[in-house]
Amino acid sequence: MKGPVISRDQVKTLLDTPFLNVVDLQYAEGKHYYNASRRKPDRMAAVKTEEEFRAMLPDAVTCIVIIRTPGQEPRLLLAREYRYPAGRFLLSPPAGLIDPSDRQEESPLLETARREIREETGITAEPSRLEVVNPLLFSSPGMTDESNALVLAVYDLENLGKLNQDGAEGSELFDGFRLLGRQEAEETLRRGRDEHGYFYSVYTWTALAWFVSGLWDK
Repeated sequence: MKGPVISRDQVKTLLDTPFLNVVDLQYAEGKHYYNASRRKPDRMAAVKTEEEFRAMLPDAVTCIVIIRTPGQEPRLLLAREYRYPAGRFLLSPPAGLIDPSDRQEESPLLETARREIREETGITAEPSRLEVVNPLLFSSPGMTDESNALVLAVYDLENLGKLNQDGAEGSELFDGFRLLGRQEAEETLRRGRDEHGYFYSVYTWTALAWFVSGLWDK
């Protein structure tokens, strides 16, 4: 499959900060396409070769966390995390950027998932299942090359006494957990809003859908 190829000299930096970069992808003479990215220009998806593109790691990992405790049906673990662009605490799965040290591990996506779950939920136990659901999903390729992997983590815990959000770092703000059984998760999925009427992200939708479908248990 052939398509436009953008070389590195066609990428013009418009904004360069430690956390966000905006570039002009000058894909043809007088033609401009803008990309907001976490990546520096030489690492952006648009300039990668076919081989590099197929092998690249995502920017972050989103975790579909299922908790099984005695006497309870399996439940999906979500948190209320403050999302600055939305200005609200939104229903969110545990997630986080892949650290440089994670990239050196044998399984960078799984290593990131373990760390983010530990930091954002306080769960230190080893999961009963930990596997990659999808290695890379673009968030909104019409405006950014930002991407997330999806990782499934299933935990068998005696109780929920150790759940906490004390590991929040930097700009992270949390306001408690939501544990949803299948019926409540399906209702939340159908409504497209949480119980407060707030919208949520496409990655929350995906976690809900994966849980409700039963695919997590196959």
